Order: sequence, then C-alpha cells, then structure tokens
Amino acid sequence: MNENDQSLRDHLLSLLRGANAHISFEDFVADFPVKACGRKIKGLPYTAWQVLEHIRIAQWDILEFCRDPKHVSPAWPKGYWPEPDEPGNEELWKETVEKIRHDLKRMEELVADPATDLFVKIPHGSGQTILREALLVADHNAYHLGALVVMSRVLKSG
Repeated sequence: MNENDQSLRDHLLSLLRGANAHISFEDFVADFPVKACGRKIKGLPYTAWQVLEHIRIAQWDILEFCRDPKHVSPAWPKGYWPEPDEPGNEELWKETVEKIRHDLKRMEELVADPATDLFVKIPHGSGQTILREALLVADHNAYHLGALVVMSRVLKSG
C-alpha cells in the first residue's frame, strides 16, 4: 500500500468515526437521554429511536451491499424505517446502538483492509465503489446524528 492509499483510508476512517467537523456516534450516545428515546416531539414525525433505527437499517444495507452480491435491499422508503406505531424504548435503543457499532466496525474493517480496492466498481452494483459507499455511510450517519443532537436538546429541556 502506498502513502496516498494509506492517507485516503485514514481520512475515511476518521470520517466514519465522526471525527473532525461531526459529532462521533459514541459521544452522541453517551450524552443522549435514553429514557426519552421513544417520546414524540411536537412537530416531528419520528421519535429519536426511530431515527436511530433508520441509521442502523441504512448502514446495514450499505455494508451488506458492499459485502454480499446476493443481498437484497429493503423496499424504499418503507423498509428503511421502523413501523410508525413502534416509538421505541430503552431496550430497543440499546439494541440499535450495539448493532450500529457492530456494522460500523465492519465498514471500518472493509475500508482499512489493504486488500480492498476502494476504487474498483462493485461487480453487482451499478457503478458504486467501496469509496463511494463508505462516504455514503459517513454522510448519512452525520446527517441524522445532527438531527438527533437537536432532538436530544429538546428532550432534555422539556
């Protein structure tokens, strides 16, 4: 592996972990009021757990797409969100957090592996690369973690 390749992998890993301009998943989870994860916030269509579960489903789908040519993605958009009548609770929150950690670690391992060509098109895709998919995970997670940070602040204040 050359110096540029290692540098790119290091930057991707930093982005996946939420360093630099974004909150890390671990920092967010450590500060979230878990007891309120299933509480509706006026004006918002989802509870915090539902948003967290959406992150999990999307991240899992992207990871499996990268690793398994037989993987079938959930139906869009319904398959990427929990049922509306399931607001979540502390137990579900903890399960979702652990699954996100697990799949994020698998994505990090894929990116860090020198045998992974970040630029080659995924054979069963339509032009995607591991680089693109890793960036997609980081971007999607950061977007929704930002929303969850705001939800956390509202839940703590009321």
